[in-house]
Amino acid sequence: MKSIDFIKRVFSDYYKENYSINGSISMISKREFGFALFDGWMLRHKSFRCESDLRRFLQETVPSHAYCSCAYYEDPEAEMEEKGWLGADLVFDIDADHIPTSCGKVHDVWVCVDCGFSGRGVTPEKCPACGGERFKVKTWPCEVCLDSAKTETVKLLDMLMQDFGFSKSEVHVFFSGHRGYHVQVESEAVRTLDAFARKEIVDYVCGLGIDVTFHGFDKRSWEAGYYESSLHSNTGWRGRILRGLHNFIVRVDEDELYSLGLRKNVVRKILENKKVILQNLNSPRFLRSVKGVGSESWRKILEYCAKLQSAKIDTVVTTDIHRLIRLVNTLHGKTGFKKVEFPVSTIESFDPFKEAVAFKKGTATVFVSDAPKFRIGDEEFGPYKNSKVELPTAAAVLLICKGRGELVE
Repeated sequence: MKSIDFIKRVFSDYYKENYSINGSISMISKREFGFALFDGWMLRHKSFRCESDLRRFLQETVPSHAYCSCAYYEDPEAEMEEKGWLGADLVFDIDADHIPTSCGKVHDVWVCVDCGFSGRGVTPEKCPACGGERFKVKTWPCEVCLDSAKTETVKLLDMLMQDFGFSKSEVHVFFSGHRGYHVQVESEAVRTLDAFARKEIVDYVCGLGIDVTFHGFDKRSWEAGYYESSLHSNTGWRGRILRGLHNFIVRVDEDELYSLGLRKNVVRKILENKKVILQNLNSPRFLRSVKGVGSESWRKILEYCAKLQSAKIDTVVTTDIHRLIRLVNTLHGKTGFKKVEFPVSTIESFDPFKEAVAFKKGTATVFVSDAPKFRIGDEEFGPYKNSKVELPTAAAVLLICKGRGELVE
């Protein structure tokens, strides 16, 4: 049996035996659905009257990827200009691809399409060997990558609920099935916002254009103590910057301070007076608590803290009012994991390598060309290099879908 036939068979078994929607798609008849097929074709402009019709289609078609629009339409099956847009949920995509991590040098591989030269880590703009600009890229959903995506998601959720005032019932959070998380806001307050209005939300979440002087951190306010600096009483970006400053001072080292362009004596003063700074954070005059650290140095630090407090999202996804986003509980064709929803309150303990595993029975023998160490459930596998191994179905599917292994019959 070829690898692709094996993947199609286990995907088919999942949709026949384990797939469930359970009311997780609101206003299903008003949404557009799209499907990427294993043979390379893309089906769009599909609609379904009810959950049972959608389930039947998935069982019969067995796509490699399944999508649902964030938008609502009068006629979801019509061409785009004739659909009759009624509104759209507010969606966010947080993907490890947009977050720099050191682990990429270990597990991400790129190959030049033109000459075959390969390397690890961030894909270059041009091939070092031939100057080509086309690459085949193999990424990997490691725990470090997914933890970094989770950190950004936590920051986003805090903004949505604390700053924008959305309730937990309006905010839905999902593991994407690959290397990140999706957040979807279903609320009348945002449904009819156009792309420009959504861009304003994106700018806020990303901290684009944040000027610390507009948040009470200008020299005059610092010297006069005009603003309340309590870590907990401040909301919005002012409070966010203050809490970021607290975390920064607790952990900062010499190298990070120098990277901000601070002078040697300023770096020394901050490191020597960490305790004093932290003790004075709740004082309106805390930025004058260390002699020798002036307003310009604090401005650089505060701007850096603001940047750390922003949430790294795929900005294009949020502003697209016609976006198709992965369908909940369906399988991701690049991993075999499920896109799963979980309560906002449980994000810190959510484990995608346990809770998104779709295949929990059977084994398969795979020839693995190259794969890093990884975990499925409580069991660890690899690393592998040109190895023939018998693995649980979920591990075998992951390796095949990521292009790291081939089925051995």
